[in-house]
Amino acid sequence: MSLNVLVTAGSRRVPLVRAFSRALADLGVFGTVVVADVNPMSPAVHIADRAYRVPLANHPSYVDQIAAICQRERIGLIVPTIDDELPLFGGMRDAFQAMGVRVAASAQATAELCDDKFDLCRYLRTRGLPAAESYLPAHLPAALAPPLFIKPRRGRGSVGAYTIRTRRELDFFLEYVNDPVVQEFLDGAEYTIDMLCDFDGRPLSIVPRERVVIRSGVTDRGRTTDDRSLIDLAMACASTLPFAGAVNIQCRMTARGPVIFEINPRFSGGIPLTIAAGADFPRMLVELALGRRVHPQIGRFRAGLWMTSYESSLFLPDGAASLLEPHGVGEPVIKEVA
Repeated sequence: MSLNVLVTAGSRRVPLVRAFSRALADLGVFGTVVVADVNPMSPAVHIADRAYRVPLANHPSYVDQIAAICQRERIGLIVPTIDDELPLFGGMRDAFQAMGVRVAASAQATAELCDDKFDLCRYLRTRGLPAAESYLPAHLPAALAPPLFIKPRRGRGSVGAYTIRTRRELDFFLEYVNDPVVQEFLDGAEYTIDMLCDFDGRPLSIVPRERVVIRSGVTDRGRTTDDRSLIDLAMACASTLPFAGAVNIQCRMTARGPVIFEINPRFSGGIPLTIAAGADFPRMLVELALGRRVHPQIGRFRAGLWMTSYESSLFLPDGAASLLEPHGVGEPVIKEVA
């Protein structure tokens, strides 16, 4: 029994790479974890069993290079990790499956909808789900008054996101933020709900986490919480949108209950806490990729578990960057890390 896993855009996702390695070992599966990344100095490159340097996801040869890596490494499961490539992999799921590779990514239409923060909230609200009221600059109601929240219509990592406290700030940030969306200001504790769905969209595990301290858009300190309203909200999202693989739903607990302001159909930055709480998403994905049936484990996690994060470093020799030679167009397979 064997399975090799490819994690794309490995970057700083060392805990995720290690979690897949541990899942293979715990299940007694012979396999390796391979990382693809644009930067040979990314930490995950040097943690993985093997790694390949690839171009950005919008490069014409990107898919061909990923396919060549899959063939060379006998990959059975691809795990995309960044928003930019989710629609691409969502649209290629059938093509990769024909190669014998399962892709842990939602359908292209789902990925594209979630990438658009205005369309997503509007879509959820029309289907009765609590989502932030959102406006485009050309359609701001005259009576709309701060506090408000503004951010790029398509963006990530809290880059370009600001709280608006005055009309003057609103006027400034409407010009300053590229392609902005304005949302109602949501007061209350912020939560991420980690959810894993199987390849047919069935939720297998749901873990709500309070984001107590956030740094650069990622949870620095947080804790798991057993809140039925948050679990039910995730179930409702899965009934409304076809998901596959890991999903994280971001919301705030307001006086009217949890209100969604963003959904990312990928692993969250705080996934180590969810895994530590007993919801081992990588292990479940490995089992799914092996063709095993995984039964839902909704509510089966350790509540009240805290995570407090810190920086860690790798120390590499001066020539480490040359381990992965620069890619060339039409050269799909790049030198592997020894």
